[in-house]
Amino acid sequence: MAFHVRGTVLPDGEVRDLWLVGDRVTFEPVSGAETISDGGFVLPGLVDAHCHLGIAFGAKPIESVGQARELAVQDRDAGVLAIRDAGSPFPYPELDDEPDVPRLVRAGRHVAAPRRYLRDIGVEVAGAEVAAAVTEQAKAGTGWVKLVGDWIDRSVGDLAPSWDAATMTAAVEAAHAAGARAAVHTFSEEGVEIMVRAGVDSVEHGTGLTTDLVDEMARRGTALVPTMINIRTFGKIADSARGKFDAYADHMIALRDRFPSVVLAAHEAGVPIYVGTDAGGGIRHGLAAEEMLYLHEAGIPATDVLAAGSWRAREWLGLPGLVEGGLADLVVYETDPRADLRVVRAPSRIVLKGRVIG
Repeated sequence: MAFHVRGTVLPDGEVRDLWLVGDRVTFEPVSGAETISDGGFVLPGLVDAHCHLGIAFGAKPIESVGQARELAVQDRDAGVLAIRDAGSPFPYPELDDEPDVPRLVRAGRHVAAPRRYLRDIGVEVAGAEVAAAVTEQAKAGTGWVKLVGDWIDRSVGDLAPSWDAATMTAAVEAAHAAGARAAVHTFSEEGVEIMVRAGVDSVEHGTGLTTDLVDEMARRGTALVPTMINIRTFGKIADSARGKFDAYADHMIALRDRFPSVVLAAHEAGVPIYVGTDAGGGIRHGLAAEEMLYLHEAGIPATDVLAAGSWRAREWLGLPGLVEGGLADLVVYETDPRADLRVVRAPSRIVLKGRVIG
């Protein structure tokens, strides 16, 4: 079965005809193809570049592949057709080739310091074991490793790096030696600086970034996945810490309040920015459109936000867009999302792996 789509295709902005043959795109007409969309604005499928299909709401591991599938479908039905799982305590490789599940790029389990992360979520190891743990988790993923670069240190009452700089640099080197890219969770100023200078491939959250450091990220090509929808929950985190860890609570509020300006500074410096919700744990799935709107609210132009959540993000993850021979993943919107980004909340047509989803 072949399908035909006609519309204004982004990013080029030209009215074009696409034919979908199996899981591939072609610009060559296909006789007998069924027209499934005529008009509107056509984008490569959206991407959530930071979520967790292996973590249930409430920050606990899922218990079955079926749960992971259900969460992935929530994202798919919102137009997200590719997912980077940034750390999962529950393996679900069975979903990699399922036709009705978004394309998956997976990290293994988070690598964290002992008692310095969410319970039962990560592999917790002391400094001397970090590089070996990274090597092992690279085997469990499909091209990515996730490091927890900082977390609250109860002995000091505030955020602090998980390990020393030498250990974290060795962890990044171990990931690269294993053929994987390294992503780092980091909130603090010290933690993010260590990891950027260690050569990490992507900074997740990155609330501690400074102007000098975003320039360094741009120079290195280090990506930022801000998860702004998650940073907005810092008030609740601070409230839960008040009375016991007041310095930490104050720090989290300050990081939250300055973050939109940090994200805009990173964009203006040329840092590659991608859409990620951090769904799983404390954020529901299916909210990539809301994350895109928060990025726009921070000052990033709508077209750049669309790129961050569609064609550039797919390219970053090694997933060809709507080019000759590219992957047959697309979303269609009735009106131009470049003119009104709120349109991304309501796709009129979703096609995943050459199959009409909605």
